[in-house]
Amino acid sequence: MIAKIGKGSNMYGAILYNQQKVEKENGAVLLLNKIPDTVDGRYSVAYFNKCFEPYLSANIKTEKTVRHISLNPDPKDEVSDEQFTEMAQEYMERMGYGNQPYIVFKHTDIDRTHIHIVSTCVGIDGKKIPDDYDHPRSMAVCRDLETKYNLHKATEQEQKQTD
Repeated sequence: MIAKIGKGSNMYGAILYNQQKVEKENGAVLLLNKIPDTVDGRYSVAYFNKCFEPYLSANIKTEKTVRHISLNPDPKDEVSDEQFTEMAQEYMERMGYGNQPYIVFKHTDIDRTHIHIVSTCVGIDGKKIPDDYDHPRSMAVCRDLETKYNLHKATEQEQKQTD
């Protein structure tokens, strides 16, 4: 499994990208963490954006407050929604974002079903969550998730491509 960690400043854009997939029936919301459900179970970009506002306004010093992460298993891996949800929760917890608001979107628009996670690196106290060495930590979490869920190893795929 390969993780891509996007760091940006446009929360609205990150949510819009994912919500458009849902509206075009190429995606679904799998999990909301620290984001309240709506009465009718429908979500809008504006609603999600508003849920992040208290966090984003608590820290005006940090430029790139948005985290847009994708977790991409091998196309041959069959991963259930429940497994994707569990993987997202474990990934976010181990990366230090377990207590943050985040949304997990499943994308089915390409041959490789994958998930996107939208969150913020600003805690409710206004402090930035440390992201030192997040790429090596992310790789380690992905290797552990591959083992736990019996997924194809991304490192093996990389070696086959270079041979």
